[in-house]
Amino acid sequence: MKSAIRQRIITARDAIPEPERCVLSEAITARLLALPAYREAQTVLGYLHFGGEYHSARWVQQALADGKQVILPRVDSGTRELALHRVTDLRTQIAPGKWNIPEPLANCPRFDTVDTLDFILLPGVAFTRYGARLGYGGGFYDKLLPHLPQRAVRAAAAYEMQVVETLPEEETDQRVAWLVTEHEIIACGDYSR
Repeated sequence: MKSAIRQRIITARDAIPEPERCVLSEAITARLLALPAYREAQTVLGYLHFGGEYHSARWVQQALADGKQVILPRVDSGTRELALHRVTDLRTQIAPGKWNIPEPLANCPRFDTVDTLDFILLPGVAFTRYGARLGYGGGFYDKLLPHLPQRAVRAAAAYEMQVVETLPEEETDQRVAWLVTEHEIIACGDYSR
């Protein structure tokens, strides 16, 4: 069931014309930047988009401009887990990595003090209004999230068409507190289950 939902949403999302995705992404970014949890955060974990995803690079660039400590994930092929790195310049510290996803270069400083994270922006394929998240199926974030502080606010950015009524959830799945679309900011309620 997850794979069918994943395929349906990715196909529809990728059919959005690139100019429209740019406009939608700008609207989402403006809402993300307005979130009090983001504005109050000193250290943020984000990601860089690929394919038809929300264009997160603009948000990452603004977080750097806002003086935040910006952390981005890098796929560790050996462990099949995400390694976290601090970045200060997207032009010189980012290159295509596994699956051609932009990620920090291996020589970027490792970020091991995860207890200082304040805000986490998560990628995903589909989301519900109560904070359930469907990823790409690799389990990378499922492995990472339990090691991050519960106090760090978890948010997701998605096009409105990625919001679905329900998603199958495992006991270990972690929900997001905020879901931001081009039309609204959704407070997902008690996301800890």
